[in-house]
Amino acid sequence: MIERIGKKIRTDSSVIRGIGDDCAVLKYSANKYQLFTCDMLMQGVDFRANDDPFLIGRKALAVSWSDIAAGGGVPRHCLVSLGVNEDTPVEKIDKLYKGMTDLAKRYHVNIAGGDIIRSDKLLLDVSLLGEVEKSRLILRSTAKKGDIIFVSGSLGGSIRGKHLKFEPRLKEARYLAQYFKPDAMIDISDGLVQDLGHILKESRKGAVLYEELIPLSAAAESLQEALYMGEDFELLFTLPRFKAKKLLQKKPKAFRPIGEILDERLGLQLIDRRRRSRPLLSKGYRHF
Repeated sequence: MIERIGKKIRTDSSVIRGIGDDCAVLKYSANKYQLFTCDMLMQGVDFRANDDPFLIGRKALAVSWSDIAAGGGVPRHCLVSLGVNEDTPVEKIDKLYKGMTDLAKRYHVNIAGGDIIRSDKLLLDVSLLGEVEKSRLILRSTAKKGDIIFVSGSLGGSIRGKHLKFEPRLKEARYLAQYFKPDAMIDISDGLVQDLGHILKESRKGAVLYEELIPLSAAAESLQEALYMGEDFELLFTLPRFKAKKLLQKKPKAFRPIGEILDERLGLQLIDRRRRSRPLLSKGYRHF
């Protein structure tokens, strides 16, 4: 559906990068680009009706923060649109916005407005503007053969709690953008395999992952959850070998190497603990 829509849309020269990345990239100033992203969260899909409204509100902003981080930038201003049932207690809405405003204050982001409508289920939509220095912009489409693939933390089992409490990897992303400039980066929202697949498709590359190197979270019940479950919101990025070596010397515990970028014709492969290779199906969380 996204590809179909993308083929019908035309943009002018003010759009540097449109559909196909974590953020739209727009002309902004002499040395910076503006980043523009939006995320919609729906009750029953992204959270449960009885989840803490403070954490629901916090997550609504955090997922957009994570997109800006994946581009190497910093968030600045957002609009929040809310769909609520007419029977929703005002106190619940207060708690939703408390979750948002606490996170916004911590990251110096302005909630500059939004919209409220009546909805059968709770719905939150955040549109977020950020900015990034032109020299530090990171896209999905520029991974190179031989790059080492890294993640910023452990994976799997996020639905058991982390997805409502995760910390956007803004600090880590800015560190990478300033000192190492990854060739490509994305945040893991729909699963390691599916989101790596976005990098591979946009970059026209293949890859290999090593099972023994993939860091499983304490909540993960299997490798499958780390590969496909999603909602981890960790950074997934690629670095040339010489940069990868330096990063591991500087930050040996913060970033984990898990694989390598290959030629496109090799597809996406997993090497298991017995050194056997098998193809990985491009799947993860999908709405349809």
